[in-house]
Amino acid sequence: MSRILLHLRGIGLTFGGRPVLEDAELSVAEGERIALVGRNGSGKSTLLRLAAGVIEPDKGTRWVQPGATIRYLPQEPDLSAFATVRDYVEAGLGPTDDPHRCAYLLSELGLTGDEDPRRLSGGEIRRAAIARVLAPQPDILLFDEPTNHLDLPAIEWLESELASLRAAFVLISHDRRFLEALTNRTVWLDRGGARRLDRGFADFESWRDEVLAKEEADQQLLAKRIAAEEHWMRYGVTARRRRNMRRVELLASLRKERREHVGQQGAVRMAASAGDLSGKLVAEAKAVSKSFGGRPIVSNLDLMVMRGDRLGIVGPNGAGKTTLIKLLTGQLAPDSGTIRLGANLEAVTLDQSRQSLDPGATLADVITGGRGSSVTVNGETRHVVTYMKDFLFPPDKARTPVGVLSGGERGRLILARELAKPSNLLVLDEPTNDLDLETLDMLQEMLTEYQGTILLVSHDRDFLDRVATSVLMAEGNGKWTEYAGGYSDMLAQRGAGVAARKSKSETARSAPPQQPEAPQAQRKLSFKEKHALETLPAAMKALESEIGGLEARLADAGLFARDPKAFEQAAARLTAARAELAAAEEQWLELEIKRESLA
Repeated sequence: MSRILLHLRGIGLTFGGRPVLEDAELSVAEGERIALVGRNGSGKSTLLRLAAGVIEPDKGTRWVQPGATIRYLPQEPDLSAFATVRDYVEAGLGPTDDPHRCAYLLSELGLTGDEDPRRLSGGEIRRAAIARVLAPQPDILLFDEPTNHLDLPAIEWLESELASLRAAFVLISHDRRFLEALTNRTVWLDRGGARRLDRGFADFESWRDEVLAKEEADQQLLAKRIAAEEHWMRYGVTARRRRNMRRVELLASLRKERREHVGQQGAVRMAASAGDLSGKLVAEAKAVSKSFGGRPIVSNLDLMVMRGDRLGIVGPNGAGKTTLIKLLTGQLAPDSGTIRLGANLEAVTLDQSRQSLDPGATLADVITGGRGSSVTVNGETRHVVTYMKDFLFPPDKARTPVGVLSGGERGRLILARELAKPSNLLVLDEPTNDLDLETLDMLQEMLTEYQGTILLVSHDRDFLDRVATSVLMAEGNGKWTEYAGGYSDMLAQRGAGVAARKSKSETARSAPPQQPEAPQAQRKLSFKEKHALETLPAAMKALESEIGGLEARLADAGLFARDPKAFEQAAARLTAARAELAAAEEQWLELEIKRESLA
């Protein structure tokens, strides 16, 4: 029998008067690779932090095998106390660990170690944190959403690396393919407790459905027993007093059991508001090219997107996926070639970066846009509280500030807000981040039934297989190739996945011998460029707000009659503001791509 390395028993924890975990248990033995699953808010991250010893439970015990080493990857690693990435990674080593493994892992993950942690992107921070927890080769690894912000090459490398390790691990992830490939045990956090399945995630969903079906049948049987006892109490023949008391006590206990039963949380009900039918052609690119700083992002692209297509766009970070989306939706002009957009397009973008959410705004204001207490979905006017329930937000959260929501709750809020808008074109940029598996299921079902067109950027291979009808792959040097089917179909046709990016040190080792160096190219952003990169988002937001105000003002049909001069001034300023916004967006995009390439 495998030796137990870590055991949490009888764990209870309460936050703000609400019990998050009640008598939960987690046991990790040698060789076990556990998928920790459950709804957003079920306590998965909390249990992992308890296992890592980061926080203490209100009750229960934590036991670790003497001499066993544990490393924990949080959702939001903090590198602020370190001068370089190498310092951060090496700080995770033990006294007898090999520092050369740090260099190997950083190289494999596309980093040199010399990077300044303050200038890292979300994906680079995640890569550095993965290197830190893997470097000591611990006995137990605790991973909280390790694939968030990673591109496909990094995910596939991590999957291969974990498969080769001897360590036991506990893994929280929304990536089904990742969980299915790596796990041999499953722990399901449900309503405060933990249920264990001695099989991997591939068998979890069918087992979960069986558990819930049995629970429902048990509740129906309990209801019948209560009804029978109540009938006996009213109409049964009076017997000895002792027998009557036993029946009374039995009825009371049955009623108590039903009263204390906590039912399964409802499912997300998701539907996109349908806009008017778009033209048959949605977008057509002919010989389109776009470069930034001499670097080709799109080169001589020919592509046609028709109504009803579901186009998945994949490639490594920095390949230009967001630039391509902006080109195909007319937000960005090509350097050469033409983009023709179809008629009657109503586009909605699911911004899963959450940057468009004001932390101080309430849930109700986000969904309604601050306009009243109702929302119109598919022509039906609904109270915002009723609509919120479809996305598992209780009525008492209507006035909750966005800033206190979890990542998964913010994801559901974005979905609630954007899906209420009429559309015939959905642009999904990494929509799976932080969503639990049940919400992902509902999103996939909704997209399957969606009558419009979908442009999808995602690193989730299972999601691409379920949603995409074709995949546009970044081949490098601005070349993009379209493959029929989902991600797995693309692999079969292409024979390989997304190419892993190389670190600077690898590139130098593999490059042919060089002639004496020319004057050194720019290696970092200038002060002026860094300042522009930091200040442009606020400037763009201010311009967007101004444009919204001007559009609302010009929508007043009586303005021209009352004050023709004010109307002309507002119209002129609207044209200028739109041009300023387009220029600011292009400048920011060019600087962001330059920052990534220099990093």
